[in-house]
Amino acid sequence: MTFRFSFGPWNIHEGADPFGPPVRQSYDFQEKLAAYRELGFEGVQFHDDDIVPDIAGKTHAQVMRRAGEVRRILDGHGLVTEIVAPRLWEGANTIDGAYTSNDPNERLQAIERSKQTIDIAREMGTNNLVLWLAREGTYIREAKNPVDAVHFLIDAINKLLDYDKTIRILIEPKPNEPMDQAYIPTIGHALSLAYRSTDPDRVGGLIESAHCILAGLDPSDEMGYALAHGKLWSVHLNDQNGLKYDQDKSFGSDNLRRAFNQVRVLADNGYGSNGEFIGLDVKAMRTQPRELSFKHLANSRSLFLRLADKVRTYDREKERQLVAARDYEGLDEYVLDHLLGR
Repeated sequence: MTFRFSFGPWNIHEGADPFGPPVRQSYDFQEKLAAYRELGFEGVQFHDDDIVPDIAGKTHAQVMRRAGEVRRILDGHGLVTEIVAPRLWEGANTIDGAYTSNDPNERLQAIERSKQTIDIAREMGTNNLVLWLAREGTYIREAKNPVDAVHFLIDAINKLLDYDKTIRILIEPKPNEPMDQAYIPTIGHALSLAYRSTDPDRVGGLIESAHCILAGLDPSDEMGYALAHGKLWSVHLNDQNGLKYDQDKSFGSDNLRRAFNQVRVLADNGYGSNGEFIGLDVKAMRTQPRELSFKHLANSRSLFLRLADKVRTYDREKERQLVAARDYEGLDEYVLDHLLGR
């Protein structure tokens, strides 16, 4: 199988982290787009304000005009838009949630901005709207009613489905950060929203490796769960070395075996055969010089492809025999030997 790869322009970043300011000079938007094909990528992940800077201060006509301009720029580079997401978590009026805010006017504003993002997505040539429900949770449990919050989320999803009959909604779960506790922490929670919606066939999931690890779960199992439902529509591959802030480390850099199993579950189940992208959401190390701040993307793509070769050369009959004998120590040894090239 031939895989297509994507990443977002925020993955070429200035080195800021939760504990410090930027340490590298920015690349402008055009420079970032020019790097995609050189690195072997063809899909671009966007937030609405990646496409339209200062979006809140623009009219709808201005927003759509800018989206058309960016679409033409992408066409000139031979790139396509994979996803567009409304950046609802940075607005001054959504600090306490967007769709689950206690203020009905703020909930309405979040839905209206999401509708505009659908318009942008249509102009950009994609029907994939990603909802990262970043502030749909609480710092203290008494601050919101958890039952009402779920109903608010379902209501928002239904309004977006009704607004555009072709859009697909990809829910990206995460257990915490920026909120202490999120209402939709795992893919199981996300898919339960899908099945409660008015059109479950148009609501699926986007799974990020680090988000699964932050929930104490294995990413390959979460991916397998979504694949079993036919609802894994995108992935953000990266790595994480503990239950701390979202690190977005290069794919496989912390746990090679965990990365292998993610590639395996995707390849074995035909992920990509319907045009799905292998999306990366990785950040360069803070210590990287500016001129070397693309290597994390090249490394992550290269490692995925090398692990895809490991999946192809993995001895399934040997595995079958070891499983039948319940020789899991033998299976453990074989997997490690295979990854080490022995």
